[in-house]
Amino acid sequence: MKVGINSDACIGSGQCVLTVPSVFTQDDDGFGMVLPGREDGAGDPLVKEAARACPVQAIEVSEA
Repeated sequence: MKVGINSDACIGSGQCVLTVPSVFTQDDDGFGMVLPGREDGAGDPLVKEAARACPVQAIEVSEA
């Protein structure tokens, strides 16, 4: 799995961090970002739930 956040789309709602804090964090401006080394989703099944919960669909999940 490969996980990313479209920084142009992110509005900083924080749903990703609330859902999977082991994979996502927020930068100094409050926008979501993937933690370094966690671009593979860390095997957490809730990554797909975080993508679904994002109000602007900024989380990109691929099975690459």
